[in-house]
Amino acid sequence: MSDTDIVDQFLEMLAAERGRAVNSVAAYRRDLDHFRSGIDLPLVEATSETIRAYLAYLHAEGLKSSTVARRLSAIRQLYLFLYREGLRKDNPAKNIESPKQPTKLPKTLSDKQVERLLDTAEAKTRRGKLKALRAHALLETLYATGLRISELVSLPRRAIGPDTTMILVRGKGGRERMVPLGDKARKALSLYLLTLRAKESAKGVKNPDSAHFLFPSSGAKGHLTRRRAGQLIKKLAIEAGLDPKIVSPHKLRHAFATHLLTNGADLRAVQQMLGHADISTTQIYTHVIEERLKSLVLTKHPLADD
Repeated sequence: MSDTDIVDQFLEMLAAERGRAVNSVAAYRRDLDHFRSGIDLPLVEATSETIRAYLAYLHAEGLKSSTVARRLSAIRQLYLFLYREGLRKDNPAKNIESPKQPTKLPKTLSDKQVERLLDTAEAKTRRGKLKALRAHALLETLYATGLRISELVSLPRRAIGPDTTMILVRGKGGRERMVPLGDKARKALSLYLLTLRAKESAKGVKNPDSAHFLFPSSGAKGHLTRRRAGQLIKKLAIEAGLDPKIVSPHKLRHAFATHLLTNGADLRAVQQMLGHADISTTQIYTHVIEERLKSLVLTKHPLADD
């Protein structure tokens, strides 16, 4: 079996059995193609030393430890697949350690910055324009739920009703979770949907809620794209007098988690709402809070300068 066939079978397994997204599978392919081009042996003949030599080459090239770790992860999973399929009698990547990575704390927005962003979005809705109502609903829902932007823009319209207090979300790997929806977000969505349905009715669209997305678009996907959503939020940031570089859908997700924990929310509850498979991923936000407290003491305590 050729290396190409091996990689193709492995990627098919990732997509079919583990539900990996198209972008994720494409990233695995790029990493494995780079590994194949960096060794002089067929994949089934590579040894632990082959893999270590490849990793040493990556380090010598000055690649970030996060990139090296990602490529090693792809290699590990490939050889675990070959071992389980009986194409190898051992797993040469089993005992190879990932490079240590510096802990990166997620950058987030302060309460006041989020408030300015939301107030700006709400102020623009006073004229009743659909685009302004959509942007406000999008922003309120992002901050109220902590959804990934891809999860939000792909929500079906039937997910939101007049009395909806919980949203059923399908996240990474097809995992489903329930996320609470606050009053402000529900009101913003209701007003937006009321205007959207009136516009669709005027165009002669029949029973749109049964097939349409919450944030429909005329594009190929049928819904607002992640990129367009990000552009709308950055535009609002500029209008709110904020640096657009520090505002994004993902930063609002960080803000959602950080602000909940700051106000005493349970870590596991936040993990559930964010859709993290491992609580260690959620724990990073506790470090953000610790850094904030340290900064507060150093800058606000009366004896800080002593």
